Amino acid sequence: LEGEEVERIDVPGFSGDPIDGTRLRRQPALLAIMRAGLGMVPPVRALLPNISVYQIGIKRNERTLEPNVYYSNLPESYDGIGHLLILDPMLATGGSACLALHEARKHFAGEVTFLGLLGAPFGVERLLRADPHARIVLAALDERLDDRGYILPGLGDAGDRLFGT
Repeated sequence: LEGEEVERIDVPGFSGDPIDGTRLRRQPALLAIMRAGLGMVPPVRALLPNISVYQIGIKRNERTLEPNVYYSNLPESYDGIGHLLILDPMLATGGSACLALHEARKHFAGEVTFLGLLGAPFGVERLLRADPHARIVLAALDERLDDRGYILPGLGDAGDRLFGT
């Protein structure tokens, strides 16, 4: 990284002598969508050990497919947060991701990236319509959704898989 996003610092080298390093000027923060997004927190924290972690609990109504917030510990102030990373393994209908982004955008105008493992075109399009400035990073994009809003061919319910329920 270069430019205004980073600043130069001295870091201890292998020998103990200082060497040139860089760090982000404004720290990123994680927003894990509960339940399944919690499984993505440890690997991201392994890469960014000092990152702040917030959670938002969103449950989808299985009949209407509409999401509802049941828990939130979003920060009162986003001062010092330069980039919000929203974590959820699946981007299916996009309802949970859009609601999490909507809640964060009430007080945060900075950069947002959705990090997921598997998505469907419908969810990607819905999230980008909700916020054209949001970035989406997925490991794979599957074909479509079934009539229950599950990704096909997909992996099933990520939260159920993660927690064995």
